[in-house]
Amino acid sequence: MDKVWLKSYPPGVPAEIDASQYASITALLAESFDANRSKPAFACMGKSITYGQLDELSKRLAAWFQSRGIAPGARIAIMMPNVLQYPVALAAILRAGYVVVNVNPLYTPRELEHQLKDSGAEAIILLENFAVTLQAVITRTRVKHIVVASMGDLLGAAKGFIVNYVVRNVKKMVPAWSLPGHVSFNDALSAGARLTFKPVEQKPEDIAFLQYTGGTTGVSKGATLLHRNLVANVLQSAAWTEPALARLPAGTQPVTVAALPLYHVFALTVCGLLTMRTGGLAILIPNPRDIAGMIKDLQGYSITTFPAVNTLYNAILNHPDFDKLDFSHLLVANGGGMAVQEAVAKRWYERTHTPIVEGYGLSETSPCVTCNPTNATEYTGTIGLPMPSTEISIRDDDGNELSIGQAGEICIRGPQVMAGYWQRPEETAKVMTADGFFKSGDVGVMSDRGYVKLVDRKKDMILVSGFNVYPNEIEDVVAKLPGVFEVAAVGVPDANSGEAVKLYIVKKDPALTDKEVFEYCKAQLTGYKRPKAIEFRTDLPKSNVGKILRRELRDASA
Repeated sequence: MDKVWLKSYPPGVPAEIDASQYASITALLAESFDANRSKPAFACMGKSITYGQLDELSKRLAAWFQSRGIAPGARIAIMMPNVLQYPVALAAILRAGYVVVNVNPLYTPRELEHQLKDSGAEAIILLENFAVTLQAVITRTRVKHIVVASMGDLLGAAKGFIVNYVVRNVKKMVPAWSLPGHVSFNDALSAGARLTFKPVEQKPEDIAFLQYTGGTTGVSKGATLLHRNLVANVLQSAAWTEPALARLPAGTQPVTVAALPLYHVFALTVCGLLTMRTGGLAILIPNPRDIAGMIKDLQGYSITTFPAVNTLYNAILNHPDFDKLDFSHLLVANGGGMAVQEAVAKRWYERTHTPIVEGYGLSETSPCVTCNPTNATEYTGTIGLPMPSTEISIRDDDGNELSIGQAGEICIRGPQVMAGYWQRPEETAKVMTADGFFKSGDVGVMSDRGYVKLVDRKKDMILVSGFNVYPNEIEDVVAKLPGVFEVAAVGVPDANSGEAVKLYIVKKDPALTDKEVFEYCKAQLTGYKRPKAIEFRTDLPKSNVGKILRRELRDASA
């Protein structure tokens, strides 16, 4: 493809980044802790901690883990939503030379057991709300050290007491649990304060994270992300957002909304590590499904960066309190995780005067691969350009590179690409090409300006009478119908055409009928793309970051 994308780069964005300047992600964070000691780093429920406090607290927790005799390289799981304890735990695990295993706190016992066993985790830090899940499987795992946090741990004595009381006794959000031998988060910090943290020498090739794939294509696998992978992706992302952040008045701290869960790779890098790299403040939102609560938490902040998925943009736009938020200094609205629909992007721009710059990435790529320029002035309908030091090759099923404008599998080469799947060499071999490209499983097209359009997941493609139908296209069209709140398109078996399109719709207007939707699609879509069936639902199944799970809808239709 001859790196055609470089000619479309915004001024000031380099073609390459130098990841060798940091031996580890720990070194990159330590630099930021020193440079920004007095600035707030993370805020949650009205309480913030500074970079200096984050440095000190994470050293204490790291020292406590070291005192348990856990050797460098050991895997330690974090099972928490976005609370202040999360960045403390993250920095502690990394700086003590351990490997972070991010766990979705909403996992069932079966899912948790798989991840703990597969990773071989020896320790876990989790919020008490989810302790009962661990209790169900703990005896079948290698976990020996358990640190249990409470919502109010780092909120100060008075506020912490009230928050814990409400969470436990009023909202009844903590089911009864028993984990013999566990240590409370604050007790571990107190003990660690009396110990000496011993710095660990780390190398670029050391493992930093086991980031488990969503399991949407079978068993959940751990993407092995090395320190150099994360360093590269943070520097790539920093270089990409620089043209936008350069518009901040001197001395103004960037403020990022961390509504997406930090245990998910998109938020981990963009809301967590990148925020710390730039000396910014991240506002942690423990429950992004509570839109009213999130808006309340964000009031009073001058937001500069808002990373989100399409469903979150849509939900917040539809909330009556949206105008209470200060988006007057918004510089970057990153869209990722799923396709951003044009109807949503249009409304967002009308309300905030800042376009959603859609990007693309995967757990296996730390995650950022492409992004629209942050100086864009409109929605492009693409996933943007390959980031610095990143190559994209569009290939056919036989691995041959296709020309500009031809649809094929998006293959990625760059310093952010994982070392492989944890202890699964056969699975790794399936996704890596001989010349070092990672096969994404996504279908895309590159324009002559280097912009990549995501056509769809290979597996989500619907085959109607031999014609390829891409759900993203159908959903994008139907989402523009005023009475539609959310929509998903899936393929269902059909006696005549092999497969047919079925729509699942959540209504915005209760009066919307399937007849109106059929009529609308008739006017907007060619015959084979039109839905043959429509099912109205009160909600759609979603992943932990709000991505609509077409697979579950397909299974329900089978």
